[in-house]
Amino acid sequence: MRVLVIEDETELLGVLVQALREEGYAVDAAADGEEGLFRAQSWNYDALVLDLMLPKIDGWQLLETLRRDKKTPVLVLTARDALDDRVRGLDGGADDYLVKPFQLAELFARLRALIRRSNGQANSAIEIGDVVIDVRSRSVSQNGKAVALTAREYGLVELLALHRGEVVTRTQMYDHLFDENEDSLSNLLDVHVSNIRRKLGKDFIETRRGLGYIIDAS
Repeated sequence: MRVLVIEDETELLGVLVQALREEGYAVDAAADGEEGLFRAQSWNYDALVLDLMLPKIDGWQLLETLRRDKKTPVLVLTARDALDDRVRGLDGGADDYLVKPFQLAELFARLRALIRRSNGQANSAIEIGDVVIDVRSRSVSQNGKAVALTAREYGLVELLALHRGEVVTRTQMYDHLFDENEDSLSNLLDVHVSNIRRKLGKDFIETRRGLGYIIDAS
């Protein structure tokens, strides 16, 4: 899953980007509202982490503008903890509101919940035949036994599982699994699909030639 972090505190921005990448997310970053709005409008992120007190364009204005044409889940992350600020943020289009200081574990949990809900998935476990994808622990098991996947392999399985029964194009996969610093023109995607099929069965991911990939079309 690909996340955009918009935060003007340099140290905190670096911590968030690094922590989210270690958690398995593809992450882009912006240090002001103008750049953040441009990125948020230009790519289809799975979620945004948005500070409110930003230079150039503040978080309130960014959110209002974004909501004119984008439904991207937004987690507001801010030191503004007054009730009026929370109400304004949620009524203004934010999906969740987390006050600084915060624990990374809570940030991760809230992001997972936002991404699940935005894809119509209420539960943290997705069952597909004998395979269970646990989005809370970011793990996969088959017939009750844990299957070792790399972070990128897990991300690909989760993306397809959240869009179960739908064809996901290669472009969508690159957009959701790779950040802007990675070479999306490489054959990495084919390698990951091949590895997943070897671990979960050759029929777990179907190829729709000229279109993309799909899990459990039935």
